[in-house]
Amino acid sequence: MPKKIVEAVREGKILVSDGAWGTFLYKKGLKPGECPELWCVDRFEDVKDIAKSYIDAGADMVESNSFGGTCFKLHGFGLENRVAEINEAAAKASRAAAGDKNVIASIGPTGKMLVIEEVTEQELYDAFKEQAVALEKGGADAICIETMSDKEEAAIAIKAVKENTKCEIICTFTFEKTKSGEYKTMMGVSPVEAATASVEAGADIIGANCGNGMERMIEIVREIRKAFPKTPILVHANAGLPINIDGKDVYPETPESMASYVSEIIKAGANIIGGCCGTTPAHIKAIKQATLK
Repeated sequence: MPKKIVEAVREGKILVSDGAWGTFLYKKGLKPGECPELWCVDRFEDVKDIAKSYIDAGADMVESNSFGGTCFKLHGFGLENRVAEINEAAAKASRAAAGDKNVIASIGPTGKMLVIEEVTEQELYDAFKEQAVALEKGGADAICIETMSDKEEAAIAIKAVKENTKCEIICTFTFEKTKSGEYKTMMGVSPVEAATASVEAGADIIGANCGNGMERMIEIVREIRKAFPKTPILVHANAGLPINIDGKDVYPETPESMASYVSEIIKAGANIIGGCCGTTPAHIKAIKQATLK
């Protein structure tokens, strides 16, 4: 059984997480409009291969292909009655690839907004509970609640995981830089507000993912670390800010470019470093090598 992530961080270790999943799935043949999470059932070996590629690159932990695995997201594909099956398979695929490394199973936002009463708190709780229980059953060691923008939704997700599983809980938000130079989520939540809500709800690890490249993540990590001196911080950065070329978003940062920021983001307070959009096993390998210097 893998060591608890928080324990490894307390021992002073800098850990490396995995990189992008969506890009990989499209390379393997995922079609626009197709449900990515259904691949965990229908193309299990392909999903397992993605996880293994990151483990082989040196990652200490790997996510699962379950980002859109709530009943709300799966409803769009007519799959809301297969939540348990799909999420258990997602965790099993990553577990089969991870060996003695940690599986940090992914839970993304539901797309439903509490503020305009599209959904109730109880409905959100029940959806996150259903997903988390299945992910733990499939072999998840931790749950990575990610790409959050609403601190209330994040807190409900954390509570659902904490009350219904024994998994460690990671919670990361996505921030954008405002014209005034501050970082906020699309719901107007600052990094410190997001971290505070996450810790108060019971998260073991906090941080940021997506939305920014490694350079901007340094500022976000520094802000969170100042408010939370001891809580482990995870960063999943994009491979730079996207550039639109012929209608497609291209992420410009090379593995070497991303890795060049590693020492600075560690100095800012990051304990776990990985990638999000545009990152590949080559990026993770370069980040891993940079943590060893």
